[in-house]
Amino acid sequence: MSFKAKRKHGEHEVRCVKRKLLLEALSKELPCGTIRYSSKVVAIEESGFYKLVHLADGTVIKTKVLVGCDGVNSVVAKWLGFKKASYTGRSAIRGCVSFNTSHGFEPFFMQFSGHGFRSGAMPCDDRSVYWFLTFHLSPAQEKELEGNPAKMREYVMSKVGIIPDKVRHIIESTETDAILSSPLRYRRPWELLWGNISKGNVCVAGDALHPTTPDLGQGGCAALEDGVVLARCLGEALLKSKGQKGKAKGEEGEEEYKNVEKGLKKYASERRWRSFDLIATAYVVGFIQESNGKVISFLRDKFLAPIMAGLLLKKADFDCGKLNIP
Repeated sequence: MSFKAKRKHGEHEVRCVKRKLLLEALSKELPCGTIRYSSKVVAIEESGFYKLVHLADGTVIKTKVLVGCDGVNSVVAKWLGFKKASYTGRSAIRGCVSFNTSHGFEPFFMQFSGHGFRSGAMPCDDRSVYWFLTFHLSPAQEKELEGNPAKMREYVMSKVGIIPDKVRHIIESTETDAILSSPLRYRRPWELLWGNISKGNVCVAGDALHPTTPDLGQGGCAALEDGVVLARCLGEALLKSKGQKGKAKGEEGEEEYKNVEKGLKKYASERRWRSFDLIATAYVVGFIQESNGKVISFLRDKFLAPIMAGLLLKKADFDCGKLNIP
């Protein structure tokens, strides 16, 4: 399927970017010392118009706005009332292999599905290739293989079925420390319809908001969308507060709190249905692609394969708007 198919917002562009490089590029845009690493949040406390964030090392941070980007096991999401992300019954193993010379792969996204497995590979550049495998595991198997990527890879390769020898070689050539394995969890999409994405001066974003299965490849992309929309909505709120200076200190603080609350509500409204759509679609696509049932397998292989491949492009064809504030 050509990525040059027509779309609403210009030509499709699919890139395989190493997470480390993306994080480095984003962090370089921030003043030195902005990011605190190894800072696990253990509790959140209210203090007037502020929130007190308690960290595992005993540090307490006082903040006007709390944005929970603390992942699938988010403490902030729990504080907002969301339930713990649900296990899908599936697991994933993924890795990136680097070669000393050109790997010879064309710049294509290769995907293989069926018989209870889904796998794929895509070049990052001329010498490195990213690959993934998703599959069903029983609770007993999950416990046995948990925390052992080498054993997980061995198990998966024995079950994966027919994939090109070149792709099999990539997986087998990957160093163990370049392999990640994890159970796949997701937020039940209907929770987003009536749950609190924001409350007062607190909200969630990224996996804390929309933990999803990786079947659309939109998890990290959606987090970047969250960042743009949140910055725009919060920026508008803070600029509005800046223009209301001159009031008594207590009134000024209350006004700023209300403006932030409105900004976060606007953010939540913009991201609610997009998040719902991505979680629900990814879950259904993954279920169909990995199914081993005769009826679903027949429908997938004969009719649904191109439709599901098209969804990868369709769900990426989304415009979250500009970052700059008018």
